Order: sequence, then C-alpha cells, then structure tokens
Amino acid sequence: MSELPIIKPKPYTINCNGRLMDLNGSVVMGILNVTPDSFFSESRKQTDEEIAERVNQIMRDGAQIIDVGACSTRPGGDIVDETEELRRLSYGLSILRREQSETIVSVDTFRCSVARMAVEEYGASIINDVSGGEDPEFLCEVARLGVAYILMSQQPSMEKILLDFAEKIQILRNMGVKDVILDPGFGFGKTIVKGNFEVLSKLEELHVFDLPILVGVSRKRMIFNLLDLNPSQALNGTSVVNAIALMKGASILRVHDVKEAVETCKIVNEIK
Repeated sequence: MSELPIIKPKPYTINCNGRLMDLNGSVVMGILNVTPDSFFSESRKQTDEEIAERVNQIMRDGAQIIDVGACSTRPGGDIVDETEELRRLSYGLSILRREQSETIVSVDTFRCSVARMAVEEYGASIINDVSGGEDPEFLCEVARLGVAYILMSQQPSMEKILLDFAEKIQILRNMGVKDVILDPGFGFGKTIVKGNFEVLSKLEELHVFDLPILVGVSRKRMIFNLLDLNPSQALNGTSVVNAIALMKGASILRVHDVKEAVETCKIVNEIK
C-alpha cells in the first residue's frame, strides 16, 4: 500500500436549494433506508415511528445530510419496480420533511421519475446515483433538476476509476451539471477485500479532478469479511477505514452510525 498522507481537502461548497454547503470540515451523511431488505438489518426503517426516530437520531448525532434509499442495492438483492420505489420514497420523505423540514436531503436512486419526485415534491438537493452514470437520460434529468450529483464508479481498480470519472465528468459538465461529488464505489464492481482496499490505498489520486470525494464503506463486506465478522460487528472497522479516508482527503462520509463518524471527523480534523 502507498504511504498514508494527511491531506486537507480544498474548501469545496455545493449548492443545496440555494444554500451553499461547506464541505471543508468533513461532512457526515446519515443513511435512512426505507426498505425491508437492506444488507444491514438495523438500518431498515418502515413504520412512521421508526422513520421519524431514525431521522431525528441522525440529526441529533450531528449529520449534515440524510441520504434516503427506497431500493436496496445490496449484492444479490432484488431491484423493486418503479412504482414500489416511488411509494416507499414518498412515504419516507413525507415523514422526514415533517420531522426535519430544513434538512439537506440526498436521494439514492437511478430512476428519472424517482429523482424528479424527490426534488420537485420534497426538496431533495442531491441525487446519489449508484448506477455509475451509465444512463444518459438520467444524467439529463439531473441536469434539468439543477441539483448536486454523486457520481459513483463501479470500475474495479483506481486506474479504471480515474478513466471512468474523466469521461463522465466531461459529460456532466457538457450537460450543465455544476456540483459533482465523486464516489469511488466501495463494494461495487471490486473484489471484496483486495480490490476495495487497493482503491482505498490510492484514494488521494482522485484529487486530480478537484472535486469533493464521498466515501461509503459503512459496515460493508470489505470490512466484515476481512475481520471475519458480520455487519452488526463491523462498526470499529468502519471507523478505522473512515479515518483513513479522511486523512486521504475525503469530504463526505456516508454512514449508518452518525455519532461515531462525527467523532472520527473531529479527531482527524484536529490532526489536520
């Protein structure tokens, strides 16, 4: 593995419905799964009471963004149809807005209709696209909506991720997407342990694009397989990997465990 530099991210900002959000101090994005089948069972929230409690807990613990997903992308999971994703998301976002009306919301989807509803009806200001930016129609819709966009790569190595991002960023710029966040896609398209950790070891190479970097490793297989654990036991490993990502210049951590991630950010920021 390469040496571990301590990199202070540039003072990036993104436009969230007219509010400039400062990413300079490392931002925590809390995960809200309104699904019955996400890989980490404790993150699944479906009733009004469960969703409301999770939303409020995320904010109490210090997150700046809530990322809402209504269609699980776990390995081997079933992709629900568009109607069901819309139903789940509308239900979850209505509760979120009732409880936390001013929160910055990101929506985890790859469907135009879902992104449109989330932005136009519930004021979502970030679209988190796990499909890897492969659908030109979806990218056009993101550009039309004028929101920030998380571009994730499903490529297997840093070399291929760099090439992938270079192509997709140019496409997004040509379409008029102004705020792009890069996600190297831990757990997507990479060998479970070796491939993911090789990408982590070279994470600082993504700064060549001069864009904020999001890291989402929370309780993932790359951690619990390496440590011979299960997702419920992978919090400590997650915190270690998050700390490494921050020291390599990540701006956003996408996590299940907000309080622990916020504490990790504070410690690493003190070093920086």
